[in-house]
Amino acid sequence: MNSSQAPKDIVFNGQKYPCCASLTMGVIGGKWKTVILYHLMEGTLRYSEIRKAMPTVTERTLSLQLKKLETDGIILRSVYYEKPPLKVEYSLTPLGKTLIPVIQAIANWGDSVID
Repeated sequence: MNSSQAPKDIVFNGQKYPCCASLTMGVIGGKWKTVILYHLMEGTLRYSEIRKAMPTVTERTLSLQLKKLETDGIILRSVYYEKPPLKVEYSLTPLGKTLIPVIQAIANWGDSVID
């Protein structure tokens, strides 16, 4: 960016961000969003499978984070009504799949720190 130009706010889903790094952290930042995305990298999971993979997250927090990721277009929530019990599955959207290299890099960094 030219230093004589004022920075422009970046708008994503109605939310303003001061820079692209802030946007990225706004979408995947926090304690649980990246963990959710990490588990969804391999494919579609039911709510109960995500819950089992993340035993320390509260039900409320998990639900809120899933809703936020869905609102941001990162994950897709599919509800199946065919037969009881209700079946809800989550998967990465095409936009969400573009985050796989980022999530994998974060996971790799974590692996390198514990080695």
